[in-house]
Amino acid sequence: MLLSASAFWDWAKLFLIGALVEGLRRSLRTAWERLTRSLWVTATFEFDDDAADWLMHWLSKEKVFQSARDIEVSTRGGMIDDLGDNDDPDAEDNVVFLPSTEQTYSMWYKRRYITIGRDRVNNGYGRSTDYLHLRMLTRSPALLRELLRDARKAYKAANENLIEVSVAEDGDRWRRVALQPKRPPSSVVLDPGVLELVLDDAKDFLSSRKWYADRGIPFRRGYLLHGAPGAGKTSMIHTIAGELSLSVNILSLTVSGLDDNSLKSLISNLPKSCIILMEDIDAAFTRSIKRDIIDPEAHATPSSVPGEEKRDNGQDMKTGGVTLSGLLNALDGIAAQEGRILFATTNSYGALDPALLRPGRLDLHVEFHLASTYQARELFKRFYTCSSEDSSHPVVDDDKLHTDPSLSSGLTSPRIPRLCPQLPRLPPLCRRVCC
Repeated sequence: MLLSASAFWDWAKLFLIGALVEGLRRSLRTAWERLTRSLWVTATFEFDDDAADWLMHWLSKEKVFQSARDIEVSTRGGMIDDLGDNDDPDAEDNVVFLPSTEQTYSMWYKRRYITIGRDRVNNGYGRSTDYLHLRMLTRSPALLRELLRDARKAYKAANENLIEVSVAEDGDRWRRVALQPKRPPSSVVLDPGVLELVLDDAKDFLSSRKWYADRGIPFRRGYLLHGAPGAGKTSMIHTIAGELSLSVNILSLTVSGLDDNSLKSLISNLPKSCIILMEDIDAAFTRSIKRDIIDPEAHATPSSVPGEEKRDNGQDMKTGGVTLSGLLNALDGIAAQEGRILFATTNSYGALDPALLRPGRLDLHVEFHLASTYQARELFKRFYTCSSEDSSHPVVDDDKLHTDPSLSSGLTSPRIPRLCPQLPRLPPLCRRVCC
């Protein structure tokens, strides 16, 4: 019978044997996982993170993907050309080999076996995030830190003469868009002392972290460059970033989807030391970012509609979800990032609110004018005088042009064409101004 005593014991034996086998299987699996974890060191990198950039540059330099049979090919974001055309003057773009999401790659590092894999996770709404997985057959996590130090050192050495430029993306994160060559100070023609003033002040700020900490002052510095458009504001920022070896993070207050909360998140997610650039900050709002500080009762009229002025002021102080109050709190609020240098540019100084201009937000204000006589002369010499390597057209010293009448006797002098063969082709108005 199915319910007899012998049948019951047979079912009990089967149940116990099954439970024993399943328990043994789970124990073996747990033991194997522990053994694997003790023998392997695993690290996961988000593909858009700086650490992943270090590792990908190091892997390209080690030619890990040169012999791979399954790879992805890209022309974006690589300093090493995996085709080996770095010395080819006709090669316009670097071709970079990326690990495939369906393949695992292997290599050796200091006699340790390493595997590299790439995974893509769907975040919904058509967005996905790529991850880079690295596994090392070693029991010492110190080897992973040593590899990352080597990768970071190689990446920094390759970027020694380049500036990383990043822009805001998805409201609360930064994405690197370019690597620009550093610009030497001699390439920016400003009036004497302007570039040195800002550069020396920034160097003094970066070396004063302890001074700020001892006095409880937030370690932040802001510069406002205002004045005529095209006068060299952005060029000076490019030069300063190169001299200080800082990355540049460009923040546009008119980007779609940006509001006060995402602005605070962007500011708090800045690198430890960087330059944040807000260009044309006066144009970021509908009309201006200057609050109405006049007493409304003193200028009230019977025909005014209650609430109308409040709505107008609200339109003046925000666009795209960013308000003046949110901008001020993001610059020096409790969640504001320390160690960064802010550069803001504007062509309309009077449109800015006094609260934005005070020290602690924008500490140093530098005005730019149209080209002075000194700038016009230096620009003319840079573009229309011959280089010292051209022996057929000797270079005439600028001091001699002022002291020797024979060298500055007018456009009809036979010595003028010898200054540069391009001079006779200049328009008459340009020749009158420059000469």
